Amino acid sequence: MSVVYDPRMPAAEDCVLGLLLEKWAREKPDETAIIFDGGESWTWAEALRLTRRAAKGLQNMGVRQGEHVLSWQPNGREAVLTWFGLNYLGAVYVPLNTAYKGSLLQHVVQISDAKLMVCHAGLAPGLDVIDAGALTDVIVTNGTATLDKLTVHEAGALLAEDDRVSPDGPVRPWDSQYIIFTSGTTGPSKAVLSSYVHNFATAPESYTFVGGGDRILVNLPMFHMGGTMFINLALAHGGSAVVVESFRTEEFWPTIHRHQITFACFLGAMAPFLLKPPPSDQDKAHPLRSVVCIPWNEDALALSQRFGFEMRTVFNMTETSVPLVSDVNPQALGTCGKPRPGVEVRVVDENDC
Repeated sequence: MSVVYDPRMPAAEDCVLGLLLEKWAREKPDETAIIFDGGESWTWAEALRLTRRAAKGLQNMGVRQGEHVLSWQPNGREAVLTWFGLNYLGAVYVPLNTAYKGSLLQHVVQISDAKLMVCHAGLAPGLDVIDAGALTDVIVTNGTATLDKLTVHEAGALLAEDDRVSPDGPVRPWDSQYIIFTSGTTGPSKAVLSSYVHNFATAPESYTFVGGGDRILVNLPMFHMGGTMFINLALAHGGSAVVVESFRTEEFWPTIHRHQITFACFLGAMAPFLLKPPPSDQDKAHPLRSVVCIPWNEDALALSQRFGFEMRTVFNMTETSVPLVSDVNPQALGTCGKPRPGVEVRVVDENDC
C-alpha cells in the first residue's frame, strides 16, 4: 500500500523538538539558544547535551514514549529541562498552573493520567491534601520536600550523569508534544492535546515577522501557550530565547537592555503598566523591534507611538494556532487581526448559522 504524504505537513525535522535541537546543535553549536535571567546561558550544543541528560534521567524513572508526565514549576531552568527531556523521549509534557490548589489541582492531576510529576519544592506540600489519582512519584526541584502519600525523588533524578539515551522510536509531527490546560473560566480546565505540527503552525507560520536573528522574551508562564509558543518559535528559527519567571514592570526594560531582546509579547495589564512612568527622550532607545499586544486598545496604540515598536495583535486559543494576525500598528481599536495564510474563517450566529 502506498502512503500519500500531505505536502502541507511539515517534515519532522522542521517541527519535532528533539530533531530541531539536534539540527541547531549541528549547524550552530556555539550560538546562544536559551538564556535564563539568573545568569545561566546555553548554546545549542549545551541545550542538546542537557536535554539528552534530562531525557536519560526521566527514562531511568521509567518514562516511555507517549506517556504523560506532569510539570508543576514556575518558568526556569528545571521547567525547560523537564519539557525538553520529555519531548526528546517522545513523552508528553503536561505543565500545571502554579496557582492551582485543592479541588482544581486534584482535577487536573487526576485527568492527566500521569504517574510521575516534576515539582518545585515550594509547591509540593499541596500534593498531600488531594487525591492524586494515578500519580505515584514526584521529582522535587529547587529544594527539598517530604510527602506522606507519594514517593519523593531528589532533583538529581531529573538530570542523569551521562547523555547516552535511546528513545523508544521516532517522534512524528502528529504526535502529542504537550497537554495545555485551558484557563477554566467557564468550568473545570479542559486538557488540550497539542501536537508538534499544531504548535509549529502556532509559532513560525503565524509569527512570520520573527526570524533566526531575533532574541525572544519569554515572561509568560510555560503552563500556557503564551510561554511555550515563544520557546517553540526560537526552536523553529534557530533564534534565541530569554526565560524569566514572570512579568515585573520595574524589571522589564532592564531585562530588554541586558539581553538585547528584539521581540516580546504584551498581554492584558502589561501595556498600561509600561505606560505609567513619565515619558522620556530615551523611550525609543532600546533594541526591541517587534511586539505582539493583546488586546488592541488605546493603551496598545499609545505604546506603539511612544516606544516606536512595530506592533501587531493576534487572536489565539489553546485549541487553535493563531488563526488571526493584524497588520503593523492597526488604527482600528478592538481588532484581533485577519485570517493568516492557511486559515479559513466564517462568522456565525448563536445557532451556528
